Amino acid sequence: MLHHLAGRTLLSHVIEAAKQLSPHVMCIVYGHGGEAVREALRDHGGIWVRQEPQLGTGHAVMQAAPHLDERWPTLVLYGDVPLIRVQTLSRLVESAGKGLGVLTAVLEDPAGYGRVIRRRGQVVRIVEEKDATERERALHEINTGIIVAPTKRLKAWLAKLRNRNVQKEYYLTDIVALATRERVPVAAMQADAAWETLGVNSRGDLAQLERTFQRNVARALMEQGVALADPARCDVRGSLSCGRDVAIDVNCVFEGRVELGDRVTVGVNCLLRNVKIAAGTRIEPFCHLEDADIGADCRIGPYTRIRPGGTRLDSQVHLGNFVEVKASNIGAGSKANHLSYIGDSDVGRNVNVGAGTIVCNYDGANKHRTVIEDEVFIGSDTQLVAPVRVGRGATLGAGTTLTKDAPAGELTISRAKQISIPGWQRPVKKK
Repeated sequence: MLHHLAGRTLLSHVIEAAKQLSPHVMCIVYGHGGEAVREALRDHGGIWVRQEPQLGTGHAVMQAAPHLDERWPTLVLYGDVPLIRVQTLSRLVESAGKGLGVLTAVLEDPAGYGRVIRRRGQVVRIVEEKDATERERALHEINTGIIVAPTKRLKAWLAKLRNRNVQKEYYLTDIVALATRERVPVAAMQADAAWETLGVNSRGDLAQLERTFQRNVARALMEQGVALADPARCDVRGSLSCGRDVAIDVNCVFEGRVELGDRVTVGVNCLLRNVKIAAGTRIEPFCHLEDADIGADCRIGPYTRIRPGGTRLDSQVHLGNFVEVKASNIGAGSKANHLSYIGDSDVGRNVNVGAGTIVCNYDGANKHRTVIEDEVFIGSDTQLVAPVRVGRGATLGAGTTLTKDAPAGELTISRAKQISIPGWQRPVKKK
């Protein structure tokens, strides 16, 4: 249940789908590795019920039964079926009425699934593959396991379950035969797409559903007008919202909450996590951007890194090759075009940060802030030893190590005197 699909655990996908139905009670039955599952998803709410020992699906629902309110029908979902859609579940509840609703699917290869047995078109029972005859195994309509039932009847059926089968388990699917015997209507419904009902039993299954999920997301983005260079090479592992005329090149990954404004372009091989980007900004290839609010008409990259910590860029900011920024605010029109580190800093408007400039924000124990006011020009290979302030319009000469505040409007320079030593010989390796 803790394996990830599209950046979230399998179980969290199912819980979020369930929540959208506004359940009166939500029970999560857990068993193998259950404490780790419960700890990982403790913020999702619900009543956690331990199944010990684990004696099948029917036995699992028995553990939840005392918590179920008989005024409402009970819907049973599975933690390893992550792509089930809320619309499908709503239709299943509606089609069941006051009877038993069963979600089925028709698969080309039904191996591993219980088969749906019909008589004169009506579902009369479900047989697990291990207990099925050869003729029954040849059927392609399978039981997804997802059911909805009147809770009072469900509790009564659970009490009648027996474990007379190959696995010596209490099968929830046996309630279909019990409902048929009691002349309770059984409504079988199929999902619009078989992938909604597929479970994860292997790494291969997980990879297949990941591709299905991403294909659906890509299709939805293109329907909204987003230009994807290759829909098969774009991964969304969270939420991605896009304005008009957004273009995304290949091999881009979006994690957490990402918002792209109108006319934003994202180049190849970028990772964006919890980023908001305003209109007209261009993200060049090979950028890794996290926890940032980026203004309009900026140019970022290639090979730019914005680290977590909360960074805000105003409009028309340029960050170029191998520039790293962390927990900083950079004003409109400022630029650091190559080979620089800006950390824990407040940078004003129209500041030029020369190549090789670094902010020395960490003293080995604590972080300190640097303030660079508007219109400052910082020469290449400069070190700003925080805490320090550079006044408005100041110029720092190349190679400066700034340990004290630089006054506004003046040139500040700190470098060793250049000397040449006549007759000096470079050492050579001894033979």
